[in-house]
Amino acid sequence: MRARSKFCTLVFATSVAYSGPALANDASSLGDLVGARAGQAERSVEARGFTYITGNAGRHSTRHSYWWNSASKNCVHIVTQDGRYSRITDASRRDCNQKSGGGDVAAAVGVVAGAAILGALLGGHKKHHHDDDRHYDDRDNERQYQRGYNDGLHSLAYHNYDRSDAYSSGYSAGVDQRRYNSDYHHGNGGYGKKARFRDLIGGNGRSARGELGRRGFTRVDRFGDDNTRYSIMWRAQSMQCLQVTIANDRVYDIRDIGRHPKCR
Repeated sequence: MRARSKFCTLVFATSVAYSGPALANDASSLGDLVGARAGQAERSVEARGFTYITGNAGRHSTRHSYWWNSASKNCVHIVTQDGRYSRITDASRRDCNQKSGGGDVAAAVGVVAGAAILGALLGGHKKHHHDDDRHYDDRDNERQYQRGYNDGLHSLAYHNYDRSDAYSSGYSAGVDQRRYNSDYHHGNGGYGKKARFRDLIGGNGRSARGELGRRGFTRVDRFGDDNTRYSIMWRAQSMQCLQVTIANDRVYDIRDIGRHPKCR
C-alpha cells in the first residue's frame, strides 16, 4: 500500500473512532469577521485555512473576493465595503477556479477526526512534504501537487490553470511550510530586538493582554463583539504592531500586521 493510501486509512479510522462534531470550513465559520476591517480580517481568513483566489471591484465602492479552503473543498465569497467586510457567503467551486462536483459548500461537508491523532498525522505530512514522493499514485496528480507546493512555498501567485485538487492541496501545503520556515521572523528589519508574542497563542485572553503590556505593548485600538474581540497592540521601541484575536476568552491568534493608523 502506498504512503498516501496508508495516510487516508489512518484518517478514516480516526474519523470513525471520534464522535465529535464535524468541522465545516464554510462561510458560517467566518461569520464573526463581518464588520471587521478588511486588511486585518484577511489574516484571520488565512489563519482559518483559506487561500485568496481572485477578486474584482463592484458597484457602490464594493470589492468582491473569492477564497478557497483546500481541506474542506469550500469556496467563500467576501464582499468588502468602506474598508470592512460587509457580507460573507458560500460560493461554488467554479467561483474559486476549481472543478465542479458534489463537494460544493452548499453540501457543507465537514472533516471529522480526532484532533490529537489527526494533528500529528497532518503535522508529519507537512514536515516531510511528500513521504518518499509517493502520496499520489497518479503521476499527473503528483506533478500538479509538486507544482502547487513550489508556488506556495515561494510566494508565487496561485495559478491552477488545470483546476486540479492536487495543485490546490500542494499550494496550501507550500504556504504552510513557508510560514513554518519563517515563524521566527517578525516581518520587520533593522537592528532592534523584537518582543516575543507567539508563545501567548492559545492562552487566556486577559492574561495575554497583561503579559503583552509587561513586554512593552500598549493597546491602541479594539473592535469586535461578545464572541470575538480584536485588539491592536503597539510597541514603539521595536515598531511592532500586533493584532490580537480573542474568541471565547482564549487567544485565537496574534500576528504582527506591520501597519495600522493608530500604530505610531
